[in-house]
Amino acid sequence: MDTLTRMRAFIDVVEAEGFSAAARKIGRSKALLSKYVRELEDELGALLLNRTTRQFSLTEAGHTYYQRASEILREVESLQEAVRESSSDIKGRIKISAPRTFADADIGQCLVDFCAEQPDIVLDVRLDDRFVDLVEEGFDLAIRITRMQDSSLIAKRIAPFHVIVCGSPELIERVGKPARPEQLAGLPCIIDTNNRTRNAWQFHNNDGAPLSVQVAGPIEINSPLSGRRAALAGLGFALIPDFIAQADIDSGRLVGVLEEFVPRDAGIYAVYPHRRYLPAKVRVLVDYLAKWFKDNRRNA
Repeated sequence: MDTLTRMRAFIDVVEAEGFSAAARKIGRSKALLSKYVRELEDELGALLLNRTTRQFSLTEAGHTYYQRASEILREVESLQEAVRESSSDIKGRIKISAPRTFADADIGQCLVDFCAEQPDIVLDVRLDDRFVDLVEEGFDLAIRITRMQDSSLIAKRIAPFHVIVCGSPELIERVGKPARPEQLAGLPCIIDTNNRTRNAWQFHNNDGAPLSVQVAGPIEINSPLSGRRAALAGLGFALIPDFIAQADIDSGRLVGVLEEFVPRDAGIYAVYPHRRYLPAKVRVLVDYLAKWFKDNRRNA
């Protein structure tokens, strides 16, 4: 019995949270999985699981082994795919993490268009506004709208991105158009609580120095789409992603302000773990997204 088989059995048991559930999931007997895990522990000379009649838990050694073994198996699977796959034979499942804002906005169409073009690939899209741990949670790819800082990941910038400070014409007629970011502190603002800085809006001065402005207003909500609706209703100035606000700016329903003070160093990134062998199916998706944004969005 080879180590990889025992390793896979251990990971299946951990991820299914039990021997019985793992046995049902992968179609093997509970006794066989128990045997594999016991042999793995004997081989390592360490206890990986604390077992009771009702539940089990990972030991400290088991937790460490699970994390590293998961990475090793993904490397093995990626290597196998790299050898097997050709450009004319792209298939399989891609597990993706993306923010809800991305999928709910018009740009979410890119994922639908990819599925239509690649019928042999299944996209398993998990929408979550938090930054998931790609390695620990087993994601192949993440879409992130941010300034990239994590050097342990590989990131490809697939589109430019910036936020727009905007308000309705009625609001500007009522309270005036701010000429400096600091003036927002005395004006009604709509707070998107998904924003990492919440009500501390980030700008830069004319000399490039960072500037933070504390704002407040009549509504706080964790959705830029709802923030847009509040801005259209004249409730206050809003900080909205360009791919959500731009159509309203173009039509005159919203008016952009303080453009020269808004940082433009962020982007939309396709992010994946640092692996030696990137699966061909993931590479095809990343390349497709970059081309889709080039064809469908004007440059910021």
